[in-house]
Amino acid sequence: MSTATPLKIAIGADHAGFEYKEILKDFLSTYEGISEVKDFGTHSLDSVDYPDFAHPTASAVEKGEADFGILVCGSAQGVAITANKHQGIRAAVTWLTEIAKLSRQHNNANVICIPARFVSEELAKEMVTAFLETPFEGGRHANRVDKISC
Repeated sequence: MSTATPLKIAIGADHAGFEYKEILKDFLSTYEGISEVKDFGTHSLDSVDYPDFAHPTASAVEKGEADFGILVCGSAQGVAITANKHQGIRAAVTWLTEIAKLSRQHNNANVICIPARFVSEELAKEMVTAFLETPFEGGRHANRVDKISC
């Protein structure tokens, strides 16, 4: 990936997503075009509440402190629901690389939510790569995205 301005990434997970979060952090640490990966936790396999990590991750993107967010939990549903409570956040649950691409192309998603219990580590990396490298198409999709916020 080659961008004019290096990207800042916010990442968070609950206990079910902890191991994938760590794998993705390592993956992103060598990814060209990323200047920072800010880890909002969790930091162990101990049982935790996903909103405690989804909110700060989404807030970093919402405030412009990060360009994109990555959230991981067992199903990805809880972190997506939580992140989408934030104005300006468009969090997408992805389980295929094509869905990760379409969430960027058509929905201008800025947070990818990965279901750790249902995708392989390799697929998680592929989806993150597709998500970060796929631009928003704009055009007819921009009008639709503009109608999302309440």
